[in-house]
Amino acid sequence: MAKVKYYYDPETLSYRPIQMRRSLRISNLILFFLSAIVFGILGLFTLLQTEWMSTPTEIIQARELKNYELQFEILNKKLEQIESVMTNLEDRDNNLYRVYFGANPIPENQRRAGFGGINRYKALEGYNNSDLIINTSKRLDILKKQLAIQSISLDEIELLAKRKEELLASIPSIQPIRNQDLKRMASGYGYRTDPFTKKRRMHWGMDFSAKSGTPIYASGDGVVVRADNRSSGYGKHIRINHGFGYVSLYAHLSKYNVKRNQKVKRGDIIGYVGSTGRSVAPHLHYEIFKEGKRINPLNFYYGNLSAEEFDILLNQATEENQSLD
Repeated sequence: MAKVKYYYDPETLSYRPIQMRRSLRISNLILFFLSAIVFGILGLFTLLQTEWMSTPTEIIQARELKNYELQFEILNKKLEQIESVMTNLEDRDNNLYRVYFGANPIPENQRRAGFGGINRYKALEGYNNSDLIINTSKRLDILKKQLAIQSISLDEIELLAKRKEELLASIPSIQPIRNQDLKRMASGYGYRTDPFTKKRRMHWGMDFSAKSGTPIYASGDGVVVRADNRSSGYGKHIRINHGFGYVSLYAHLSKYNVKRNQKVKRGDIIGYVGSTGRSVAPHLHYEIFKEGKRINPLNFYYGNLSAEEFDILLNQATEENQSLD
């Protein structure tokens, strides 16, 4: 039952029931609903400005942000793994590869140097996660620089390896006459009695006594730079330029098996034993030059002599006997 409202009529000095028109009731009802809608919208807007309630767009953005943060964590872990592998590679490069091939290690500050000058990361500043993004960008840039330096280093190591292989093949490292063809090792490097003057003088090579016509072998890879008899005392002789500052000389030959500018390999037959030039008997006079200076050939027979054979050769070479040239 609807509650009846009254008002006081001073003319009749009595209370009379309020008679509300239908149109007024409808307008009041409409005003009530409009007010409710306005206050509801204001309340909703207020709630949306708080942390208690989010719009669907904000919910999606929050999910995307969490996903990005997760991706950044995964990226950082991968970066740590790559940095660890890179550090290991750099360590081996400096302490193994470069040492073996005689190259100077790359300094640590050069490998991990940052980038001076302008601020490369200014565009990344001013965001909630700017520190994380800038730090990750810096690590990626330094890693790219490390990779570039390491790539250059490996190119250098590859070149040095090729040069090392060439060096090992070029060094005159075998005895130029086979042991089974030798009569004896007649004279070594050092002061010996001259067979013509009978005075002591410096003998700059080693004399291998063998019968005339015995094959003579190139002691290392190289190019024949001389094959003639125009050098005083040597008679028919051959000189091979092995590169890397090494030259070998083979003297008193009976005949040649190579010619000038010909490339030879270690073990190739280049000529035959004879007794031409300043010689008293068939033998090979053998010398080695390093950077234009004569050095003892005895130090270069590791390529085809056993330890026992080398000891015998060493004992014979140290005897101060008479040379054959």
